Amino acid sequence: MVVLLNRSVRILGLLFALVALSGCNLVVMNPSGFIASQQANLILISTGLMLLIIVPVIVATLWFAWRYRASNPDARYDGDWHHSTQLEVLIWTAPLMIIIALGAVTWISTHLLDPYRPLERIDAARPVTAETPPITVEVVALDWKWMFIYPELGIATVNELAAPVDRPINFKLTSSAIMNTFYVPALAGMIYTMPGMETKLHAVINKPGIYDGLSANYSGPGFSNMHFKFHGLEAAEFDAWVAKVKAEGQPLDRTRYMEVEKPSEAEPIHYYASVDDDLFHSILNMCVEPGRMCMDEMMHIDMQGGGGHDSAANRDRLVYDGNRHHDGAGHGPSGYAGAKVEGEEAPGATFPASGRTPRSPDQPEGMQSDETGPATQPSAPSSSGGHEHHQMAPSGGADAPAPSQLNQNQ
Repeated sequence: MVVLLNRSVRILGLLFALVALSGCNLVVMNPSGFIASQQANLILISTGLMLLIIVPVIVATLWFAWRYRASNPDARYDGDWHHSTQLEVLIWTAPLMIIIALGAVTWISTHLLDPYRPLERIDAARPVTAETPPITVEVVALDWKWMFIYPELGIATVNELAAPVDRPINFKLTSSAIMNTFYVPALAGMIYTMPGMETKLHAVINKPGIYDGLSANYSGPGFSNMHFKFHGLEAAEFDAWVAKVKAEGQPLDRTRYMEVEKPSEAEPIHYYASVDDDLFHSILNMCVEPGRMCMDEMMHIDMQGGGGHDSAANRDRLVYDGNRHHDGAGHGPSGYAGAKVEGEEAPGATFPASGRTPRSPDQPEGMQSDETGPATQPSAPSSSGGHEHHQMAPSGGADAPAPSQLNQNQ
């Protein structure tokens, strides 16, 4: 009796949950953007094709189990039967045709829905024309909030995104410190953001409304509050929103950006009426802080063969910090946790590569040692900004030279 009662309670609970979920808006399957709609259709098509095999197999399994049950003496069973050409053709042809169809759909959709591919259509009936120019939005994933820069409008926001309906949106995305994922389910699929790298996403919103945006990649203690609202607005409403941002916002220069970049949770919406030129470029190339060399500048030096001995002064400018806690307590010239302090060697640096004695007698993993001299380590990054030499430094005594470098002046 108790077992029956427990089962009844479970069944009633399941039915209640199904009734409750029936009122939910499954935004992934009912999106408001053309790209997201095509992705939803792809899910439905793929599921339907797979069910063409799954459903008959399940039905046949249940029918065979019932038909040839032990209590049914009328079912004919041929123990010597081992082959049927017709059955073999059916068993192999049906899955093969479904796999071919799935492969074709996947191949076409992979190219048409490539997030880096500029939009060619606003929706199924309207192509992109000169009357519908795209709007560019530069997205920066911060700890733990989102910054949106509109370079063509000269404004920026934190934790609020807006775009006009039926107008293509070109997203350029990066991160300040940690890998993250930008995701507006009603608009398009998710796309990763990574520090020092730029990803792209092209999308369009076709229905006015307010939609949820979020981070879909765990990025630390503030991850659960790293969400924002995306406003799909008519053209006039979008113009009014831009005017509101300009009227209520503050200037966003590099100094203010470094304050905004500090980790914070559940950050409210902020508006910025103006943005420093090339701010996104500096964020992307990790050189917002004064005195830092931009990554594209460093790569250009490498492309030219390195700077040799003359570029030794660039060493401090090439130290990048991935945490950026800005606690201001002796953590570098701008308060970056772990940032380089003049005259201070990073923990774990050892002689001979640095020219300083080790801080610890412990031998780091990957170093070679001998019985007569100190451990030697793989070649350190070139102070010239050039390429690394991947040969091991020679073992020896205290006067052993630092690892040889490429592109040095002879």
